[in-house]
Amino acid sequence: MEARKQDAASPEKVADEPDLNEGTIMFDLMGAAFGNCSGVTRRNLLRAGVLGFTGLSLADVLKAKALAEAAGTKRKGADETSVILIWLDGGPPQHETYDPKPDAPEQVRGPIGSIPTKVPGIRLSELLPRHAANMDKIALLRSIHHDNGDHFAAAHWMLTGYLGSNAVNQTPQFPSFGSIISRMKGSTKPGLPPYVGLPNTHSVGIPIGYHGAAYLGRGYDPFNADGDPNSDAYRATNLDLPSGVDTGRLCDRRDLLTSFDSARRGLDKSLANRELDQFQSAAFDMMSGPAARAAFDMKREDPRLRDRYGRHTWGQSALLGRRLVEAGVRFVTLTFGGWDWHASIEKGMHTVLPVLDAAVATLIEDLDQRGMLETTIVLVMGEFGRTPVLNKGLPSDSTPGRDHWGNVMSVLAAGGGFQGGQTVGASDARGAVPADRPITPQDLASTLYHRLGLDLSTTFNDRTGRPVSISSNGQVITELGGPNVGV
Repeated sequence: MEARKQDAASPEKVADEPDLNEGTIMFDLMGAAFGNCSGVTRRNLLRAGVLGFTGLSLADVLKAKALAEAAGTKRKGADETSVILIWLDGGPPQHETYDPKPDAPEQVRGPIGSIPTKVPGIRLSELLPRHAANMDKIALLRSIHHDNGDHFAAAHWMLTGYLGSNAVNQTPQFPSFGSIISRMKGSTKPGLPPYVGLPNTHSVGIPIGYHGAAYLGRGYDPFNADGDPNSDAYRATNLDLPSGVDTGRLCDRRDLLTSFDSARRGLDKSLANRELDQFQSAAFDMMSGPAARAAFDMKREDPRLRDRYGRHTWGQSALLGRRLVEAGVRFVTLTFGGWDWHASIEKGMHTVLPVLDAAVATLIEDLDQRGMLETTIVLVMGEFGRTPVLNKGLPSDSTPGRDHWGNVMSVLAAGGGFQGGQTVGASDARGAVPADRPITPQDLASTLYHRLGLDLSTTFNDRTGRPVSISSNGQVITELGGPNVGV
């Protein structure tokens, strides 16, 4: 495919802003940070500065939205585009999923067969028949690599576009692309946070982990909507008013907080406090308005559609992801763990792939039927691939599996104006290394930013004050096309 010239036009850069939320408690939509609303003390009410049970981080995230709106982007479609990232924590095997090798020897080919797809010449795992039926809407990036087999380093690299953390130093070093997009773009509609993580947001077992904002500040971390959307008891508890507090009393509390804030401003003239009223007001609107609460109400969905997604945590999380994007969330991360198959890979794939197949395929179909696929990017990826040759299993389980392999992996991309029905890049005959068009994690991140209309030369200061580019010198994957390529 002919590569198109990268867009030379650039929106206005976003200037670095102070970290407004270091040391504050992170707002958690499912109540993990604050517990239940009735347990919030008067001291927490004053410390948080926003209704006692939302927290300063909500105001900070709403500040991110306002900063993004102030910076603005003018490219067609960029302001409406959202992202749903399905993160397969542990590292999915490329041979058993998106890059089967049906003609390779058995030790390479593995125990799972392959099937043709809707697009002639492209094959997928036999356990992904619904993916295969939607292949015309899907692009498979089969040559992504970073050559690192460390879970922590690989996850950090894939989610940020930067090599930074590792098994020895697991602390996040750079912001995720979800946090950068949240920082620069904000939500697509008022009343919703720009960045949400569910159903159990983590990377390599670290809560939030490399999905977070690092030096951008905790206000740009994802809102944790942790929990099981498949449960009838699932609800965003922190969006409910505490016992005995109705909307009238909530307004009285806002008036009281306004008085405290006026007194505080007389003592403290910092930038954060000068601007806080605006974001407290937005936080109040989110708390008292219907948009966020309605978005999390899974009971509003047709049971037949819920069945199509799958009545399990993964399927219902994918459905909730669509609901959140539809309501105005810019970036949703769905963490689907359990992909570290060093042994029993055949049994493992028969367990997880039918579940993934229903969740991902229905999400793509649902977005398409609602007219949302053109403005919603769907990504499916993990931190690395798996070894090209089956191993002998583990001492505790001698059934063959595959080990860590960062030398090549596959990523699924759909929607967002990207051209489906194609593969970009290729691995060699064993699925061991890129054979054509090598792609890096920073290329993937830069492609996301470019599609959302962000200036790739934009920088933010790290913890040392050094300006760091969001692009990490990545190149746009022009084969994916899209409205912003070649404009």
